[in-house]
Amino acid sequence: MAALYFFYGDRYRPRHSPAAPTLAAPSTPASAAAQEAPLQRALDFGRTRAPDDVRRVAAWAVDEADNGRLPFAIVDKRRAQVYVFEATGRLLGTSPVLLGYAAGDDSVAGIGSKAIEDIKPQERTTPAGRFVSTPGRNSLGHEVVWVDYEAAVSMHRVRATNPKERRLERLATPTPADNRISWGCINVPVAFFDEIVWPQIGRGRAVVYVLPEQRPLAAFFPRAAAPAVALASPRPGNSARP
Repeated sequence: MAALYFFYGDRYRPRHSPAAPTLAAPSTPASAAAQEAPLQRALDFGRTRAPDDVRRVAAWAVDEADNGRLPFAIVDKRRAQVYVFEATGRLLGTSPVLLGYAAGDDSVAGIGSKAIEDIKPQERTTPAGRFVSTPGRNSLGHEVVWVDYEAAVSMHRVRATNPKERRLERLATPTPADNRISWGCINVPVAFFDEIVWPQIGRGRAVVYVLPEQRPLAAFFPRAAAPAVALASPRPGNSARP
């Protein structure tokens, strides 16, 4: 299987996977946690011009504190772009990404336990939805952010292990048309992963919103798709699930 990983470049997990990653219960006393200062939430894209659906999901997440006190990321599959935010809603950076070879918003049932040679081209999708991610390592010891552990979908550094796939060249082109090559994982440029992704959503749990490409936004994020969604204003408090 390690040889298969070297060839395929991503979506490698042992056939008999280790237990799903878990986090230890926080040691902070309840009284101290209750005294945590509320987050001053304010959506801030800076000078970045993001598409309307990205802005809508970000505005909803910040306004309703859907991310709790966790940093979050938005993956725009149609444009093959990722946006990483602080928990407060300030954009930290954006970057092109590589995505699953096949268009589609759902994972095939049982895809995470399939041998990689048994995965059909049309099954190589990056699923849409809201995911609570956890950092970890794959079975080769590489750092990854598990987006959907059961489906073996993670966000990780791009790995140019198969020159025929031209992954680095695909990331460098100005069009998203050639960014579909992975087995479903979200491939990020190495520098962006090291400087933005891992320091932010690699420190613990985070929320990853993967936007749909075939189904409407409302199918996954109905409140974000509502016409009433507006840009978030500063707002204290944290009433959302993590």
